[in-house]
Amino acid sequence: MPEQYDAIVVGSGISGGWAAKELCEKGLKVLLLERGRDFKHVEDYKTANKDPWDFEHRGRTTQEQREGYPVLHRGWAASEAVMDMWANEKDCPYVEDKPFTWWRSYQMGGRSILWGRQSYRLSDVDFEANAKDGIAIDWPIRYKDLAPWYDYVETFAGISGSKEGLPHLPDGQFLPPMELNCVEKDVASRLKDFYKGNRHLIIGRTANLTAPIQGRTQCQFRNRCWEGCPFGGYFSTQSSTLPAAVKTGNLTVRPWSIVTKVLYNKDTQKATGVEVMDAETNQTVEFKSKLVFLCASALNSTWVLFNSATDVWPGGLGSSSGELGHNVMDHHYNLGASGSVEGFEDKYYYGRRANGFYIPRFTNLNSDTRKYLRGFGYQGATSRSGWSREIAELNIGAGFKEALLEPGGWNIGMTGFGEILPDHRNRIYLHKEKKDKWGLPVLAMDAEVQQNELDMRKDMVAEAKAMLEAAGVKNVHGWNNGHAMGHGIHEMGTARMGRDAKTSVLNEWNQVWDCKNVFVTDGAAMTSSACQNPSLTYMALTARAAKYAFEELKKGNL
Repeated sequence: MPEQYDAIVVGSGISGGWAAKELCEKGLKVLLLERGRDFKHVEDYKTANKDPWDFEHRGRTTQEQREGYPVLHRGWAASEAVMDMWANEKDCPYVEDKPFTWWRSYQMGGRSILWGRQSYRLSDVDFEANAKDGIAIDWPIRYKDLAPWYDYVETFAGISGSKEGLPHLPDGQFLPPMELNCVEKDVASRLKDFYKGNRHLIIGRTANLTAPIQGRTQCQFRNRCWEGCPFGGYFSTQSSTLPAAVKTGNLTVRPWSIVTKVLYNKDTQKATGVEVMDAETNQTVEFKSKLVFLCASALNSTWVLFNSATDVWPGGLGSSSGELGHNVMDHHYNLGASGSVEGFEDKYYYGRRANGFYIPRFTNLNSDTRKYLRGFGYQGATSRSGWSREIAELNIGAGFKEALLEPGGWNIGMTGFGEILPDHRNRIYLHKEKKDKWGLPVLAMDAEVQQNELDMRKDMVAEAKAMLEAAGVKNVHGWNNGHAMGHGIHEMGTARMGRDAKTSVLNEWNQVWDCKNVFVTDGAAMTSSACQNPSLTYMALTARAAKYAFEELKKGNL
């Protein structure tokens, strides 16, 4: 007899952790399924307290790792300290019809351990954009619908930031902000003057604590977050939502559980639970529930839907609109500008701040119009070079050693993050032949940046250079290394929210139109991408959907 629960949550990352917490705290018996290993707070942060010289390869990956993880080595994600936190690419392949960089973390907590922690609200500029531009479909919600839920999740997660009064980047329930360093303050002032208050350089809004909350210690300025923080100084499933869910006594956690499909009853038109393949034994087991929350990450949640109810809909559960798997989005980046700063040689900064500055979007707002739609923001930092810099003039002797005791010059750099429009042509689908280690079909990626993004990218480099030059930065140079979809690690879309079952997969409450006791609250639900980091929005959507699902369940509607 299958085990019975009130709710099943698929995936334990940022969205899954929130779903488990909210449903457990409402008194439901919840099964949390994670396809990878268990990964315990503090206990399993194996490298977090190591010194740099304790790493056998001084932080670099081995030749064997470079060969075994070719996708991971396309960018910044490959590091000796965290290699075992990323999904095994040989066991979990995918097909690239077009280049697609997909970095996955299959363990308890998912990418909530590894994320960049930048946390920004969307505004009505974002929620109204599709309708105003005539792009794709309209969001079924507006900022007022999500604002109280942003308040709610920020208060629990702990977001530090400064209040700026910008309509297109709403303020939140912030802990005290981290501080811009002396050069960043100077650059911010110069930009404000030069652009007459229309450009803003602010401290990043980050899920790093600047004051202790709920038994978690504030950020220690180690900047080693992705190794796992033993202090709980940043928000993750392990440090925040999972302990809250466990505390209720209502949570059952099952790692090594690959959810292969949602079980669907065509007579009742409801889900009855999920089918799971045990990742260690390859045995198949079923679990029953009244609610199912898919929070497996944008593309994996859609993979589950593809595999579900195929006897009713050949394209899978939620495919009746023809939009399941389509409208893949990301944030395009890999470009920006940098330079050197003079005049602050007698100044330094404290610690290793796990945060940088942020320049919010300024294009296509108010009187600013461009030849492309939407816009972009920048993330960056300034710092002084350290002992490892090359000093050509001093390469031996006492003078060399003395020089290395002094910090080098100041440098500033910033990277642009641009919005990618929802486009039906950008899609994922189940490959007919390629299988993974467990004999399951894998995803194929058929998505690329389109002309709107290519036009935007030219401006992103030009504006970055212009701002640094306006701030008096020397030796400014721009760079553009191109962008393959997925590389921004902000994959979104493929099961979008909407107002009409004919054009969307989910309704305004993140319910699957075709099966209303199934909810999808991770990045798959996004109707457009905006240019802000999206994780805070996933948290708010999840908490909002959990409350609605619980109330509908109580009313007997589910």
